[in-house]
This record gives sequence, C-alpha cells and structure tokens, in this order.
Amino acid sequence: MNQEIAASGTELAHSVPHFSVLLSSTARGARLARLLAEAQLRRWGLPTEPANHLVAELAANAATHGRVPGRNFRLTLFVVGGTLRIEVTDTRGERLPEVRCPEESAESGRGLLLVEALADRWGVREERFPRKTVWAEIGTGSTASRPVTFR
Repeated sequence: MNQEIAASGTELAHSVPHFSVLLSSTARGARLARLLAEAQLRRWGLPTEPANHLVAELAANAATHGRVPGRNFRLTLFVVGGTLRIEVTDTRGERLPEVRCPEESAESGRGLLLVEALADRWGVREERFPRKTVWAEIGTGSTASRPVTFR
C-alpha cells in the first residue's frame, strides 16, 4: 500500500486539527480514504455523518475520473471553528467535475448531486498543473462555530 500520513491527529502551528494521507487511485484507495477519515473524525470527537458520504464520493471520483496510472490522490481533513473541510486532490487537473442529471435508469453519475445535497458548500480549486482539489465543507455542530473562508 502506498500511503503517507502527515500530521495524523496533530495540530498545525495555528492550532488547526488536520489529517492528510496519500492513497492509491484505486477502488481500494477510495475505500481506505473513507475508513481513515471515519477513524480520524472519531478521534477528534466529531460526527462521522455526513462526512463519510462526502469522503466516499470525492475519493471515488478521484479514483475513477481523476486517475492517472502510477499517481495517487490525497485526502485532507481539517477543522477551523465549527467547519470541517474535506479536500481530495488528484492529478487530472484538465478534468474538472461537473454536476450532471443522469437518466433515471443510469447506474452512475449522481455523486456530485449527493455532494451538493450533503455539503454546506463545495467547489473545485485548480492548482499548479496537473492538479486539482475538490473540496466540501460541513458544520461540525461545535458551539465554537464562526464563519470561515478557505481559499
């Protein structure tokens, strides 16, 4: 398994709890992203839903649509105030996600609709080619909640 865990469960100099892991761009890597995110959220004492669904969709998209053989994707979680931010970075910067409305009989194509429904906010950040980061934010239910702007 090709993975690198950075600052697992620790805090940045700015006291921001964060977690970051590099995973293979495979179905197995996407499943592992969900399991690791769930474990980390439990360590932080945060609710695992709907974050689990968001991680599952974003990681599955990275492994399916953002896959480049031999390259990985990165899952990053961090909490600022009362906001959990989930980021998934892959190496297909030329393939930006778009929300589609698939046919009723279609077996796929609903992932971003689910992200849109579950997240308070979500979007895409284009990075230095060839990367892009798809992110989603949800409230943690913390009483220390304050508006946060991420860039």
